[in-house]
Order: sequence, then structure tokens, then C-alpha cells
Amino acid sequence: MNERTTNRRKFLRQAAGVAAGAVGFPYVISSSALGGAGGVAAGERITVGCVGVGPQGSGVMGNFLRQKDARVVAVCDVKSHVLKAAQERVNKHYQSTGCKAYKDFREVMARDDIDVILAAPPDHWHVLIALAAVKSGKDVYLEKPMGLSLAQDQALRTAVHRNGRVFQFGTQQRSGRNFRFACELALNGRLGDLHTINVWSPGSSQGGDPTPVPVPEWLDYERWLGPAPHMPYTKDRCSNKLWWFISDYALGFIAGWGIHPIDIAFWGGGKKVTTPLTVEGKGKWPTKGVADTAMDWNVVMKYDSGLTMNFTGPQFPDEWRRRYGRTTGHGTAFEGTEGWVHVDRSGINAHPKELLQTEFGSSDVRLPESGNHVRNLLDCVKTRAKTVAHIDDAVQGDILCHISDIAIRLEQKLKWDPKAEHFIDNDAANRRLARPMRSPWTL
Repeated sequence: MNERTTNRRKFLRQAAGVAAGAVGFPYVISSSALGGAGGVAAGERITVGCVGVGPQGSGVMGNFLRQKDARVVAVCDVKSHVLKAAQERVNKHYQSTGCKAYKDFREVMARDDIDVILAAPPDHWHVLIALAAVKSGKDVYLEKPMGLSLAQDQALRTAVHRNGRVFQFGTQQRSGRNFRFACELALNGRLGDLHTINVWSPGSSQGGDPTPVPVPEWLDYERWLGPAPHMPYTKDRCSNKLWWFISDYALGFIAGWGIHPIDIAFWGGGKKVTTPLTVEGKGKWPTKGVADTAMDWNVVMKYDSGLTMNFTGPQFPDEWRRRYGRTTGHGTAFEGTEGWVHVDRSGINAHPKELLQTEFGSSDVRLPESGNHVRNLLDCVKTRAKTVAHIDDAVQGDILCHISDIAIRLEQKLKWDPKAEHFIDNDAANRRLARPMRSPWTL
């Protein structure tokens, strides 16, 4: 553990002999905080602050609550009813009043008794909050996708490494056995020479009432907007079902959902997905409402390695449906000269079927095992090892979403240099790798 964590735990041990109301103690010491009631002793516990506790953040927070060696001590949200519900849920779970509630994430970062930040706010806040966490000496679980631009991704990657932080990206499919197995089949040549990866995901939506209305009392709209351009409040602009599809706050599902199957494509593609590539595609765009991200897309990436990656959503070719025998709206399929494997959240399929009985040996490439994404993070916080979805892979998967979005917006065939992380001889495309932030927010 780092020095800050060690000092905090030393303080808690000393505090055991002091009255709970002693001056200077930041919150009430419950019996479970000191190892009672079946809990883990405070010196062994990892303390967690949750920033953004809407539907997605609340779900991941529940996973932290189920871990006996973790303790959620702070929640933060700009919607007062969401914040209140999260605080009450945590305190009810621990049968205490120790969880503090905040509207300003900077107050959470200022606490030196927090080890881990769960960051699950709207997408346009992801990198800024994660940056604040790592710069304040905290490890991070960051919901996907990462940044609204490659420049944001790069800034976070630099900060994670510079500050020696443990980082887990919310691409939880890496903690699924079937996904790992499919990738290992591809990486170990069990499919023959890998030549194609097919990827598909749900698409974005359109709509949303653009009529300006008064900001509701329960919302701190200025804090919600943060680095995004100031826009008049509308009832759908901050809706959990629509801000996903507004480009001021997100890339749409080309990244918001597409990051899941395309991350698996990168994980199993090995060296073949690390070479320069061309990317081109078409998209369909909303014609009404406040949403303005691509509703569907068809992107083709051709690597110098000879691999082709097809990325589409939400419709995928009938040929894929017949071949893979799947009907779900998402998936990743690896195709080689001797067979294929397809995997999604409903299961795994392969041809020939015998591939599913493959047993790997000691000389084979094995990917890190994780049965639970939060559990993997907590274990790595203790050991300081890399997580299953560490920052370097997280950025590379995110890049594939960004360059796909840029290609369909420009409707051009672009050449990408993965080492330099920029487009070759295309200033218009490179300008889209960064975007301005509203003052006073900066990277």
C-alpha cells in the first residue's frame, strides 16, 4: 500500500481507543469499521468514493458494497434525489451513518482517507474526474467510454503512469470467461491465420424535446454541464436515455456501447491490431430532436498486417447471423483460415465445434483471469499489479471508437499511425483528436 493509505490505517487503529465523537475524526466509527459485525478490520479495508451514482454508477457501486474488504465512504452526484438515494442505500447496507454525500467531486478528492474512486458520471466528465482522482493519489475504476477526444485519453494515461495509480476501465466483458477463451483461441492460432474480426453493437437513438424549460430544483445544471458548452436546459438534455446521444456529452453508442465488443476485438487481435491501418465508413445521423450522434454506422478498418476489422451497429449482415447462429445486438467474431469463434454476453459459438473443447498448455498465450471486475481492481489495489482492463489497453480500445467516429463524420478514407497516434496527412481529421473545454475546466 502507498504511504497515504498506511498512515490512514494507522490512524484508524489508534482511533479505536478514542470515543467516536472525538474532535478531528472525520466520521463515526461503527463496529464494522473496526472489524466487528463480520466486517474486515479497517487496516485491511479499501475505502471507496463514488462519483456519479445514477443507473450505471449505482450498479457498479452495488458491486463494491458486496466486497467485504471494501467500504464505500462517500457518494457524489449533482442530482439531489439521486445523491440522497445513494447515501441512504450505502448507510442502510452498513447499518451506519458513515457515508458522506457531496455535490462537488473536488471535495471527495480532497479527502485523504479514500483509496479508490469509482467514476461513473456522464461521459464528458469521465476524464476530468479520473484525472483529479489519480492526481490526488487515488486508484480509479472508470466507467466506459473514456474521453470525448483522444487528447483526453492521452492525458489520463500519462497521469495514471506518472502517479503510479491502479486503473480499471469499465469494459467488464474482460472479466467474463467466454470472452477470454475466445481471445485465447485467436491469439494461439487455433483459428489458423486470423484474417477478419467482425464487431457489432446497438446503435444510437434520435429525438428529445429541444424546448428550453426552467432547470429543476433537484439539478445543479452548471455542475452537470461542467466542461461542455453552455446550452439552455431542456427536459431531455440531461436524461439518462438521451445525453448518451448528444455530441457535447458523448460519442453516442459507437463508443458508449461499441467499446465493449471492440475492446474484445483488440484484446484477441494481438499484434495484428497494432500495425498502421486505414479506416473508412458511413453513418446515419439524427434528423430531429437534441440527439446528434451516429444512429448506425458501417466502418471498415484494414491493417497493414492483413487483418480486416468490420465494425457496425445496430444492424449487422444476415450472413453473420446465419454463420454465427446468434441474434443478439452485440458481439465479436474472430475468423481465421481454419475456423471462427463468436462471443457475446449470451454465450459462445465456434466452427468447428471442437474448438470449444480446446485446452491450453503452458506454452500458450494466456490472458489474465478475472471473475469479477470490481474484485479484480481491489486485488490489484493491494498488489499494485495491472488490472485486467488497464489504462494502456483501455486507451487503445477507445482509439478504435474515436477513429471510427471521425471517419464517418468526414466520410473519408483515413490512414492511422498507431505509434504516433495521429492520422497521416490529414489535418482535418487530426483536428478532431482534441476538443476545447469550457472555462475554467482544462486537462
